[in-house]
Amino acid sequence: MRATYRTFGLLIAIAVVLQVAAIALAGFTIAKDADDGTTIGADYSNFGQAYHSIAGTAIGLLALIFLIVSFLTDVPRGRTLAGIVVGLVALQFVLAVVSFGLPALGVLHGINGLAIAGVAGAAARRAAVPSQTVTSG
Repeated sequence: MRATYRTFGLLIAIAVVLQVAAIALAGFTIAKDADDGTTIGADYSNFGQAYHSIAGTAIGLLALIFLIVSFLTDVPRGRTLAGIVVGLVALQFVLAVVSFGLPALGVLHGINGLAIAGVAGAAARRAAVPSQTVTSG
């Protein structure tokens, strides 16, 4: 189960990196489309935006599975780290929704995304280290 825990931690961290890439793609696509004369309105969308939205939902699902797996393994502080990831992902959804009304909060959405990747990566690294067994002697 340690390998499964580690895999989910890595998947979440990698998925966040892809989220960063997708939103950068979205931003540059918007700028190019606007320069080309495309009307950017409520019905406008591009691949980066669509991917970012769909992948965000997938990260939420991965985080929940990660938490479940954490109860089936002996990774030190594994449950705590998985719980933190789930909490940060929940906060990420709230920040996304609120940021559409108050765009300045989008900065916190970006920073929180990096925190998700960091905690998930740290959890994955923790699972890679074998458990310390105490021997009497």
